[in-house]
Amino acid sequence: MTENPVFPPPNDPEGTGERTADVLPFPLKKNPTPPAVPAEGEVKPGEWEAELPDTDDPEADGLAEGAPADPPREVYPPSVAEWMEAKDKARLSVLPDWVKLPDQRTAVRKWAVRHYSAVIGYHAVRLPCIYTPKVLWYSPRGAWRWSAAIGRWVFDAEGKTLRLHSVVNEDAAEYLKLSRQRNDRVRLRGIVATLAGFVGLAATLTLFVMAPSWLLLLSLAALTTTLGVVGAPADRPLIDLAKVTFRKRKLSSDIVIRAHEVAGLTEREQSIAFPRPIGRDGDGWRVIVDLPYGKHFQDALKAHGRLASGLDIAPTQLFLDKDETSNRRISYWIADRDPLAVPSGKSPLLGATRVDFWKPFPWGVDERGNPVMATMLWLSLLVGAVPRQGKTFSARTIALAAALDPYVRLYVFDGKASPDWRKFALVAHRIGFGIVPKNGVDPVGHLLTSLRELKADVEDRYHRLSELPLHVCPEGKLTPEISRDKKMNMPLTLFVVDEVQEYLTHPEHGKEILSLMVYLARVAPAVGVSVMTSTQKPDDKACPSELRDQHQARFALRVGAYQVSDVILGAGSYGEGLDASKLLKSHKGVGLLKGMSDDSGIVRTYLADGRDAERVLTRAAALREAEGTLSGDAAGEAPAPEVSATVLDDVAAVLGKGEVKVWSETIVDRLADLRPDVYGPWAELDAKPKAEALTAALKPFGVATDQISRRIDGRQVNKRGIKRDDLAAAITQRNEKRDAG
Repeated sequence: MTENPVFPPPNDPEGTGERTADVLPFPLKKNPTPPAVPAEGEVKPGEWEAELPDTDDPEADGLAEGAPADPPREVYPPSVAEWMEAKDKARLSVLPDWVKLPDQRTAVRKWAVRHYSAVIGYHAVRLPCIYTPKVLWYSPRGAWRWSAAIGRWVFDAEGKTLRLHSVVNEDAAEYLKLSRQRNDRVRLRGIVATLAGFVGLAATLTLFVMAPSWLLLLSLAALTTTLGVVGAPADRPLIDLAKVTFRKRKLSSDIVIRAHEVAGLTEREQSIAFPRPIGRDGDGWRVIVDLPYGKHFQDALKAHGRLASGLDIAPTQLFLDKDETSNRRISYWIADRDPLAVPSGKSPLLGATRVDFWKPFPWGVDERGNPVMATMLWLSLLVGAVPRQGKTFSARTIALAAALDPYVRLYVFDGKASPDWRKFALVAHRIGFGIVPKNGVDPVGHLLTSLRELKADVEDRYHRLSELPLHVCPEGKLTPEISRDKKMNMPLTLFVVDEVQEYLTHPEHGKEILSLMVYLARVAPAVGVSVMTSTQKPDDKACPSELRDQHQARFALRVGAYQVSDVILGAGSYGEGLDASKLLKSHKGVGLLKGMSDDSGIVRTYLADGRDAERVLTRAAALREAEGTLSGDAAGEAPAPEVSATVLDDVAAVLGKGEVKVWSETIVDRLADLRPDVYGPWAELDAKPKAEALTAALKPFGVATDQISRRIDGRQVNKRGIKRDDLAAAITQRNEKRDAG
């Protein structure tokens, strides 16, 4: 056994002897045959393996050599379905999208028309004033060059160098041979040239005598043009190149690679890869690249400006999209021109007779001109922008679509009292402008009353929907049939507040308005009441985050900084590539949409100016009158604030002495006798709507209705009603608040 260089030999217990060691051969490769198990304490040369755990390490107890990190493929074979799905994803389409899709074909056709019409127009303008004088100027030189070339050919000028060379070398035999060859060539070529000259002269005389004038002029123009092309200098061609821009030239892989190099997105050992060919996509190019390993979408997003510079385009022409299959795969769409500066055109609503608000409706187009459909079902929308960027017009287009559905109830309030929303008075159930009382109407009080009314309606909807049978209301959710049933009184509702910060900062009612709007934005969409607010001040003071965060959908037009964009679109939007501060001042009506669908993107909203809006709303008012759905302020049915203020006292006044529980419809009949001018319309309703009217009036005060059972003519009858104790508690609470105020 080899002596250990660390420990002394057995016969030298003190360790004073000479320490020696042998050099052991260390195997370069692992021995495939397992060594024999040595005796305890015995170590044999050559059996140490680098893969084995260090037995001296106390943490290595129980460790053993494991399986390879990559198990063999047969351990986890894919199913046939997975294999086919992977193959389907990897398979390219037989035809490109611009051939298969009608909108893409239209875009390519428009691009071809623009491109070739520009080239043809470029040359057509220069033909009479530039090209024709050039032809006339260069044609004599072309005639001289042509005749000189024919002369050199006839007299064998190309062989002159060889003949002179033989003379210099004094090679008589070679010279005589070349001379005879020249004479034969000159003789033959002279005959050919003479015959061609006679034929050309005869043809010219025939054409001059017999041909019509147009053919003679055409032949003369062709000959002159040919001579002009021949006589033009090499450095100054007769026909100029059309000065086309980048969008008119083909995008190549070299340009894309150059852009990634200058943007710092490539590695020295690895460049980008193209998993799919570069191709046309609408009014631009679609490029899909694989970045080097370690680079990802965020890197490309940060290098957006440098990529645009490398492609020699404006930043507004370059759009980046994530790829679901890999974080290093990026999809670029490179527009021929700035698509956001191109108006999207008039709204299709101008030609629509009516709209089904249950279905998506046209709101605008994306950067590639594809239609963008909007929907307000089950969500709230926040619109934000700096002034004069189209914020109000964008929000108004959605309200116009709602107006064209006669079964949609509209609430419209404009904090700045501008003319933009005035014509909605033709169709709006409740409407108000500004914050300053005028003509005896307090718009802030009107808004507060409407919010309370709407909150009570929402609470009542939840209650009633839960009681409807499943065949009428599946899963307790609002349906188109229920929303259009006038007896149920649960239409789709759109609550619009423009410049909401004006109401939220009101010194007296701002806090209550905020509380009610937070409730509606959070709870109301689930029962068909959607909220749309817009503001030019989305900060926490003017529009608190507790309200902003309740909006499921966000739309940000141009803003001043990326922080403001993040406030409107939600935290983290900048990291996703959504930054409304990059939009230019010329991009009016253009914004970033998030939350309305699974995809976030750019929307160029359609335009409907004041006259267009008036036409649509006039048509919508006539439609509602025909359907019998015109209500509220539009129908001259002004709300009665005194009902909300005195309904508790009125109900208490009609309760009989000793009555503990009373049916709602009984109370309504008594109220109508007490104050016919106020409660008379309630008494004319059927039994169920009559009770629902009282329920809605008492809801803001916390008075709930319960099932009350009575025995009439020997049978048990259940109807909804109120309890005296609940009414008394509500009156006490109201009085305490009044005294505290």
